[in-house]
Amino acid sequence: MNTEANKIKILEFFEEIQKYYESKVEITEGLCTSSGDFSAEKTTWNLFEFNLVRSAYRNNGARFMMEGDGFYYELDAHAILSLNQPGRHKFEFVEQLGESVFRITKLRFHYKY
Repeated sequence: MNTEANKIKILEFFEEIQKYYESKVEITEGLCTSSGDFSAEKTTWNLFEFNLVRSAYRNNGARFMMEGDGFYYELDAHAILSLNQPGRHKFEFVEQLGESVFRITKLRFHYKY
């Protein structure tokens, strides 16, 4: 369940994301069906890289979106279980997309400051 403190962290992240515009972002995405166990043997991984051009909140479907040249990525705002910041300019979102479907989205911004 998404706590009030976690909701504030998520909103703060998206309110401040514009500082990363024009920066390269790496998205590492993992999908699993084992109660959020993102170990290598239970997860399918994908990697994307693009320059972040814009972000927004899409009311229709309650999605946070990030867009780059020829690239578009969304997070389900209602499905986010947690947001962690494991390092400087690094963020990890965990979503529960179904009863036994979990996605971790790791963002790493190549930010000059």
